[in-house]
Amino acid sequence: MKHKAGFVNIIGNPNVGKSTLMNAFVGERLSIITSKAQTTRHRILGIVNGDDFQILFSDTPGIIKPAYELQTSMMDFVKSAFEDADVLIYMVEIGEKELKDEKFFIKIQNSKIPVLLLINKIDKSTQEEIEEKLLYWKEKVPNAEVTLISALENFNVDGVFNRILEILPESPAFYPKDQLTDKPERFFVNEAIREKILMHYKKEIPYAVEIETEEFFESEKIIKIRSVIMVERETQKGIIIGHKGAALKRVGIEARKDLQKFFDKKIHLELYVKVNKNWRNDKRQLKRFGYND
Repeated sequence: MKHKAGFVNIIGNPNVGKSTLMNAFVGERLSIITSKAQTTRHRILGIVNGDDFQILFSDTPGIIKPAYELQTSMMDFVKSAFEDADVLIYMVEIGEKELKDEKFFIKIQNSKIPVLLLINKIDKSTQEEIEEKLLYWKEKVPNAEVTLISALENFNVDGVFNRILEILPESPAFYPKDQLTDKPERFFVNEAIREKILMHYKKEIPYAVEIETEEFFESEKIIKIRSVIMVERETQKGIIIGHKGAALKRVGIEARKDLQKFFDKKIHLELYVKVNKNWRNDKRQLKRFGYND
């Protein structure tokens, strides 16, 4: 039996549904999903295995024009997704007309590898608009196969998966067949906490936050975790903690519940808040947090 394997990298503007699609393919919540833009900061690998295939899906940050060093690093993850893809998924939502960075768009139009252009969120549109967008994208990216999907409603996700299997190259597996991702456990702890901050805090707060898990001790019955929430200013620290610690406590309770589901084990989670001034523009700090090679 011939074995297929390859990298299928998902790119697109913020909030088009890349993380929802990735999680639907993988069957696990590897990527956090919120209604806020720039939820995904890293390139996250999700591995789907079968007897005769291994698909390495990559969720990437939404394409933006960088305003600070962290965002530059995020766009470097998108660049790397062009370099090693065997299949490129370019995801758009029904109302949009272009990428937020023209250089990336030109790369897609000139891609020598298969491009699947997925028009997402069609459940929120009319038949007339759908037909109009199909024609628009077929003309705009003639080298792509254009497909309609709803990642949230799981419409046509299986169809896209089967098409990927058809066009994937023959190759041995890149990772052990029981592996789900290339990220360590601490990464998913950090993301679970960051997701709750994105959900419960407004304005600049979620974007000024980075999480670092300092301790992760796993025993037979429980995982003990100690994580630090880093902010850029003292005022932000006060907002994260909240009145009598109530806001921080809510983040801890909700993150712990999600982590217990993810690890299928009891979790003891301690959270602390520290000020780490200007970390988003500090290359040395960004490298420490896994943003720069």
